[in-house]
Amino acid sequence: MKEFDFTPRDFERVRTLIHRRAGIALAESKQEMVYSRLARRLRATGIRSFHDYLDSLENRPDNAEWEAFTNALTTNLTSFFREAHHFPILHDHARKARDPFLVWCSASSTGEEPYSIAMTLCEAMGSMTPPAHVIATDIDTNVLATASAGVYAMDRLDKMPAERARKFFLKGKGHHEGMVKVRPELRQMVTFKQLNLLADQWPVTGPFDAIFCRNVMIYFDKPTQGRILAKFAPLMKPDALLFAGHSENFLYVSDAFKLRGKTVYELDPRHPAAQRAAVRKNGM
Repeated sequence: MKEFDFTPRDFERVRTLIHRRAGIALAESKQEMVYSRLARRLRATGIRSFHDYLDSLENRPDNAEWEAFTNALTTNLTSFFREAHHFPILHDHARKARDPFLVWCSASSTGEEPYSIAMTLCEAMGSMTPPAHVIATDIDTNVLATASAGVYAMDRLDKMPAERARKFFLKGKGHHEGMVKVRPELRQMVTFKQLNLLADQWPVTGPFDAIFCRNVMIYFDKPTQGRILAKFAPLMKPDALLFAGHSENFLYVSDAFKLRGKTVYELDPRHPAAQRAAVRKNGM
């Protein structure tokens, strides 16, 4: 027997609220996952029913619990150099850059992806302090705190070449044994910010040389995906790259982009967004 009653109506209310708040489209199959994650919030708040908990959110838009609710339902599966085929492409793209190189990682999770981007830029430019920067954002404030600290269990680096690990991480000693920390030079290359991709205004400006939006769009419905991609396009340089997750396809959602390679997109030069980007670049 479950600790809390969780009715189909409760689940539908959760689906409606998280879609409205974060654009996440929860599948019918996620009912047990939702119960497990939100039951912790009921315990933490002392509320004894899902009905009352959801009422407390709906009736108070300024309720601080909204942040915890959103964090609880956000999936954060990540690793260093995940979907590794993207990083050689980024490496080659950065080597050709003449201006300071700017990347936006739009779903940074616990930091492995933006730090992987920063390491790639260091290697491409042959410097621990290259003319490059990474803006890393996420809706989940808990994972942003982990990312900003840059401290990980050593086994997170198991698949990383030893030379790269030595170059970019410091080994913990004493009571930090078994942990590693991102080197200060790498940490300074990354700025972490909280950002909801559904927000009307984003605290990022660009123009970016690359945007990583990987394994995020799968949680949104097609109209939401289209709105997000429409807002990405004006933030990109004419030759900028957009990196997607392995199961994501943007061609059926937006006509602003064309496929360049495996889950890598670029602005379609025929699209107005690309033409405006070219005008900006030429200073006309």
